[in-house]
Amino acid sequence: MSDALISVLSSTFISVELFLLDFVFYYPLFMAYLWMTGAIFYYYRFERRNIHIKVPPVLKEYPGVAIVVPCHNEEENVRDTIAQLLKQQYPDFEVIAINDGSSDSTLSILTEMAGQDKRLRIINMISNQGKAIGLNTAALLTEKEFMVCVDGDTILDEHAVAWFMQHFVYGPRVGAVTGNPRIRNRSTLLGKVQVGEFSSILGLIKRAQRVYGRLFTVSGVISAFRKTALHEVGYWSPEMLTEDIDISWKLQFKHWDIRYEPKALGWILMPETLSGLWKQRTRWAMGGVQALLKFFPTLFSWRTRRMWVIYFEYVLSLIWAYAMLASIVLALLSLFIPLPEIIRVPPLIPGWTGVVIGTTCLLQISISMRLDQEYDVGLWKVYFWMIWYPLLYWMLNMLTIVVAFPKVLARGKDQRAVWISPDRGIKEK
Repeated sequence: MSDALISVLSSTFISVELFLLDFVFYYPLFMAYLWMTGAIFYYYRFERRNIHIKVPPVLKEYPGVAIVVPCHNEEENVRDTIAQLLKQQYPDFEVIAINDGSSDSTLSILTEMAGQDKRLRIINMISNQGKAIGLNTAALLTEKEFMVCVDGDTILDEHAVAWFMQHFVYGPRVGAVTGNPRIRNRSTLLGKVQVGEFSSILGLIKRAQRVYGRLFTVSGVISAFRKTALHEVGYWSPEMLTEDIDISWKLQFKHWDIRYEPKALGWILMPETLSGLWKQRTRWAMGGVQALLKFFPTLFSWRTRRMWVIYFEYVLSLIWAYAMLASIVLALLSLFIPLPEIIRVPPLIPGWTGVVIGTTCLLQISISMRLDQEYDVGLWKVYFWMIWYPLLYWMLNMLTIVVAFPKVLARGKDQRAVWISPDRGIKEK
């Protein structure tokens, strides 16, 4: 091999190495400032003038709403969830609870409550059919044009339905509205960090994406839908592990608008064990990869151009995960064996890069908590716990994406996604 060719190859390897290292560092920084900028614009454009209003404005009409609750082994939570749903300050609604093959006392609790309030209807699935099938069944059985879908552990704010409906009543092309899930179990480090995450990451991103044109996904634990839009796209897909991502992309590819309503609050339980968190985030990552592969053939059309940014950003996040993993592996190997200069990476000990990342993280969290403090009393109590977020959750998200991609490729294309009882954490009394 000639010296010229060796020189060219060495230069190429060095260029690729520098690109990967720069990408690993600068990509999350760029996205953080992009989300912050978009969220601040959203706040001043849509949110600020109504921030202190506690009661929804009077609507010109009040269409009927079905509040749908898929349940699988929710005996510890379903009574509180249903009781709160029946307190909704909205004139025309029914509650549809779906018992999806529960092996505990969920069905008996629902039956008891249905006997006490005729607004509660029960759909009983003999075997575990999965959340998508339950939602599709409820959509076909209700006569209501609008559906508010919540999980079996969600404590819905009594005005949430009215806040959702103002978007549908005045927006004929609004196909879905995503609500504002808040964490109610905060007794552990994982719980505290997730409180900040739902503000600094999920809430901030939804605000920014609403400004930039398209949302990656509605929140599966609290969201509302127009049945006409659902019918056009074929309802929820039973084979998708994250039905919320899939239905969001289906609606937007068909040019239905999705909005974010921060005042539509739902208080939820989240995993507070590492194993529960790993299972949850792996499922989320696999659902994202499924959507990436499913919608790829329909992407190359000018009519779907508004989805290109969302799609491209998720592709970049996949590349970042694998680039981050490669950087970590090479850095660890360099501690034990001498590596060639062309694949050597700097030590993992934080230097000025760590200071920049940490400062950006705290700035992002400060902005997000300022935006959400009207909706979540005591939010600032978890602020300094969030310094652990880059270390804990960046690594977790990176690893789940790396694991998710090959698992989705190995998974059967038409394999139905059924319920697996989630880790609900430690419920505060």
